[in-house]
This record gives sequence, C-alpha cells and structure tokens, in this order.
Amino acid sequence: MTDFRRVTDSLSVSPQITAEDVARAKAEGFALIVNNRPDGEDPSQPASAEIEAAAKAAGLDYVHVPVRGGPTQEQVDAVREAVETAGGPVLAFCRSGTRSIVTWSIGQALSGAADRETLVKQGYEAGYDLSGVLPH
Repeated sequence: MTDFRRVTDSLSVSPQITAEDVARAKAEGFALIVNNRPDGEDPSQPASAEIEAAAKAAGLDYVHVPVRGGPTQEQVDAVREAVETAGGPVLAFCRSGTRSIVTWSIGQALSGAADRETLVKQGYEAGYDLSGVLPH
C-alpha cells in the first residue's frame, strides 16, 4: 500500500501509485490525481495511461504534468491551476513524492498563497525537506 502523505486539507503527495491505489484514493475522498512522473522513468512503473484509466473508471479527475529535474514555470502553473480548480482534495505523485511537493510548493510561494516558513513546515510534517528549494 502506497503512503499518501497529507500536506494540507486540499493536497496529499505520494510515491508512485498503482491502479489498485486509485480505488483507495477514491475511498479516501480524493477528487483529482496529479501524476508528476514522466513515463518510462523506470521500466517497472505503470504508464500514465494505466493510472489515468483507473482514475477515470473510479470517477476521479486526472492530470499528467511530468517533471524531470526541477519544475519549469509552466509545470508549476499547471499544478497550481489543477489543485486550485479541483473539485476536492488532490493526490499528487511521482517516484518519491518529492517532485510533486516541490512543484506545488513553488507555486504556493510564487502566488503568495503561503509563505516560505509555512511551506517548509508543511513539507517537514509530510516527510519532505523543502528548506533548500524555496527562496528566502
């Protein structure tokens, strides 16, 4: 079972999920799944299309915003918009959850939705160190 890590009431992040995890995400009340992992990063990972099909079958929305390395402004904006317009809580995932929380937190910082101290604390509480990512 994949570890869904709550960051805020509207966002949780996770390491790689499987199609089976989608049913659990639905049962836990998520409305949207955001996939930040590029296809083919690891031969054993499920393809985006597989997770998307499972999400759609479960009645969940799905967005694929693949991030390689540090996120671009377009990727940050796409994740921020997806989370802001979701019809409920969002589960974002990548290989470890780090790219997902980093991409989201940069969007929060740049938009002024949250300050650095709050974001670093939220990251820490979810098991991620954002102190070196977010500008002072």
